Amino acid sequence: MLQEYDVIVVGAGHAGCEAAAASARLGSKTLLITMDMTKMGAMSCNPAVGGIAKGQIVREIDALGGAMGRITDASSIQFRMLNKSKGPAMWSPRSQADRTLFIKNWREELESIPNLDFWQDAVAELIIDKDRVVGVKTIWGISIKSKSVVLTNGTFLNGLMHIGRSQVEGGRIGELPSYKLSDQIRDFGFEVGRMKTGTPARIDGRTIDFSKCKEQKGDDEIGRFSFVPRGNIPQLPQLSCWMTYTNPEVHEMLRSGFADSPLYNGTIKSIGPRYCPSIETKLVTFADKDKHQLFLEPEGLNTCEYYLNGFSSSLPADVQYKAMKLLPGLENCKIFRPGYAIEYDFFMPTQLQSSLETKMIQNLFFAGQINGTTGYEEAGAQGLIAGINASLKASEKDLFILHRDEAYIGVLIDDLVTKGVNEPYRMFTSRAEFRILLRQDNADVRLTPKGIELGLVEDSRKRAFENKMEATAKLKDYVCDKKITMAEANPILESLESKPLEESTKLNNLIARPNVSVKNFAIDKNNFINSDDVDWETVMESVDIDIKYSGYIEKERAIAEKISRLDYIKIKGKIPYEQIASLSTEARQKLAKIDPETIGQASRISGISPSDVNVLLVYLGR
Repeated sequence: MLQEYDVIVVGAGHAGCEAAAASARLGSKTLLITMDMTKMGAMSCNPAVGGIAKGQIVREIDALGGAMGRITDASSIQFRMLNKSKGPAMWSPRSQADRTLFIKNWREELESIPNLDFWQDAVAELIIDKDRVVGVKTIWGISIKSKSVVLTNGTFLNGLMHIGRSQVEGGRIGELPSYKLSDQIRDFGFEVGRMKTGTPARIDGRTIDFSKCKEQKGDDEIGRFSFVPRGNIPQLPQLSCWMTYTNPEVHEMLRSGFADSPLYNGTIKSIGPRYCPSIETKLVTFADKDKHQLFLEPEGLNTCEYYLNGFSSSLPADVQYKAMKLLPGLENCKIFRPGYAIEYDFFMPTQLQSSLETKMIQNLFFAGQINGTTGYEEAGAQGLIAGINASLKASEKDLFILHRDEAYIGVLIDDLVTKGVNEPYRMFTSRAEFRILLRQDNADVRLTPKGIELGLVEDSRKRAFENKMEATAKLKDYVCDKKITMAEANPILESLESKPLEESTKLNNLIARPNVSVKNFAIDKNNFINSDDVDWETVMESVDIDIKYSGYIEKERAIAEKISRLDYIKIKGKIPYEQIASLSTEARQKLAKIDPETIGQASRISGISPSDVNVLLVYLGR
C-alpha cells in the first residue's frame, strides 16, 4: 500500500526524531512511524535537557547538524551553566524546557523536512530476508519495505508500569506498549534483558506555598545550546525552580509503604538507574541521612503543573501523596497523577557495531533506551548516529564513526558496544579520558567540519562557523603578538587583584593568569569580526580557554593521538580467538563474543589485560 523507503525509523522519541531528521536531510527517503503523532519528542520524565556531561552531548548533536539544541533553546524557560566554578572541561549547560512547546517545536521541525514522511501505527515485526532487514509490518498487517530500519522504541517494548501492587501494561502512562517485536528479535538470537526506570508525581502549582521553598533562578546572562547565530532563536520568559527538602517524618511515611513497593517486595526484578534513584532507594542506600534535596520544576509557561525532581517513586499512590504533604511548602498540595515505575525490554548493546548497526541483522540499527541507556541526551545522540548510518548504508556509502577522543558521543557508543551494560547507562564527564579536549565550548570546532562533510550542516551554519573560526584565529594571533606596557596593564591588573607587571610583556601572558580575561582589555571587535553571525563573547571565551589551558590541551592531545593509533588497527573478523592459546580463557571468550573492530576497542573490553593486547599485536605481526 505504501511506497518503499530508504530508511524507516520506528518510534518518535528523542532518538527517533534525531534519526529521522538526519536520515532525511542526508537525502534518504525516510518514514517515521509512531504510535502517537502528538507526542513527537515527548519528555517522558523531567522537563529539562542537559546537565553534567549531558549538556556536552547536546552541544555535540547541534555541532553535527542535529536538532535537539535548537529545539531546546526555542523551548527554554530557564538556562543554567553548571560547574562554572570549576575548569571549562567541567562546564555543563542545562535548560528547563516548556514540555508542550518542546513537542510542538519538534513536530514543526520534522514536518519542515521535505524528504520525511509520517505514519501513525505500531510496528509488530521486522521483515527479514536471510540476515538482512528489508522492511516492517505493523499491527494492522501493513507491510512497508525499506533498505534500512532504525528501532528507537524507548520504554515501549513489553512495557509494564507499577504503582504499589497495581500493574498496568504500557510504555508511558496512558499509552499502550509495543508487543511482538521484542519477541521476534529474541527469537532471532538477540540477548534481551529487562530494565526499570521511574518518574515522580506531578503537582498542582496553585497549591504550593513557595514562601517555604528556596528559589533557584537561572543565569543572569541566558545561555544556549545551539551554535546558530544569537538572535535566530526567540528567547522565552524565564521561570524559577524551587528547592525543598525531605525530613524524618517524610521518610517514616515512605517506609510505611515499603511492603507494597514493587521495588522491595520482589515484584520488580529488573535494574534501575543508579544515578537517578527512586526516593525509596535513597532511603535504603543513604539510611543515615535525615533529609534529601528536592527540586520543584515548572512544566511550562502556560501551565500550573510542577515536576518534583528527586522524588521518583512506585509506592502506593496514597503513601506518595501523604509523604508529599509532609514536605515544606507542599502541606496543602494536590497532585495531577502519582509517580510510577516502568519495566521494559532492552537489547545488550555489545550486539551492535560502532555504527549502531546490529551484528546479526544487516541494515538494522538500534538507538536509545533499547540499548540500555537512560536520558534524552544519550538517546538523541544515538539516534543521530544511527540515522546518519542508516542513510549511508542505504546509499552503500562508508559509515560514520566517532572515536573517544573526538566526542562524548564517541565515548558513549564505544562504552555501549565494547563494555555492554548491567544497569541503565548515563553519561558522566568521568567516563571520558580526554575531558579537556571534549569541552562544551569547542564542540563546533571538533564536529561541525564533520557535519559539513556529511551534508548535515546547512550553508548559513557553515558560513557562521567559518566566520567564527576566522575571528577566533585573528584574535588569538593579536593577543599573542600584542605587547603591553606596565602603564597599560597595571591599572587593569590592580582592579582584578592580580600581581602587577614589572616589565612589558605579551598580552597572552596576562590572559594566561586565572582571573584575567580578554574582555578586561579594550579590544575593538570590529577589527576581528566582519559578520553579524559571529558572537564576540564566544570568540573571546574561546581565546581565553585556548591560552589558559594550552599546556594541558597539548599534553592531552598528544596522549590521545598515541592511544588512538590502536583504533586504526582493524581486526574485525581477522583473528580466530578461540585458537590462540596464549590468550587468557576470559579473553578468548569475550573477544570471540564481541569481535571488536579494532585493537583499541579490544583493549577496552572488561577483562582484557595489556598482555592479551600484546598477544593480539604479536599475532597480527606474524
